[in-house]
Amino acid sequence: MQPYILVLYYSKYGSTQEMAHLIANGIESTGMAVKIRTVPQLSTVVQQAEASIPADGDIYCSLEDLAHCSGLALGSPTRFGNMASEMKYFWDQTTSLWLNGALHQKPACVFTSSGSMHGGQESTLLSMLLPLFHHGMMIMGLPNAHPALSNTKSGGTPYGASHVSGPRHDLNLSQEEKILCEEQGRYLGKVAQKLQVDA
Repeated sequence: MQPYILVLYYSKYGSTQEMAHLIANGIESTGMAVKIRTVPQLSTVVQQAEASIPADGDIYCSLEDLAHCSGLALGSPTRFGNMASEMKYFWDQTTSLWLNGALHQKPACVFTSSGSMHGGQESTLLSMLLPLFHHGMMIMGLPNAHPALSNTKSGGTPYGASHVSGPRHDLNLSQEEKILCEEQGRYLGKVAQKLQVDA
């Protein structure tokens, strides 16, 4: 099987999805293959189930997609300073991977989008790191070697790429936010390649 990096995200209004695809572009620029996956919307009706394949957009992630990746970029919108419940629910189903160490020593990074500059972006990024630590993954931030991180007037943090979408979620990604997404993908791709060579 060809090594690949999994870009796994949940997006409600499209910003996190756009970030996922920009990060994938950065990964692919290093020569690494990418799988882009999402998770289903949760239903408040317990008996109702989502179709196994979404009507449009990226397909849903399986535990096999996660288990066999060589690296992971994980994204979620901010929900009161935390990852979205849809993403949390997905990680709550990964006990079998935790038990067999499927993700040990694989590089991972995180990204997020929020409606306001102070909408809890950094705490959301940190909340997404918690299951990755438990799975034994190698956590990567976004180094300040990238000038866009110091110059941004919108999103961007040392913990991972971020975007401010506005209260109506209608603000496009700024140029700095786009650059930081692609740089984060490049950084992840290079580290994953290095780990493949050293393995």
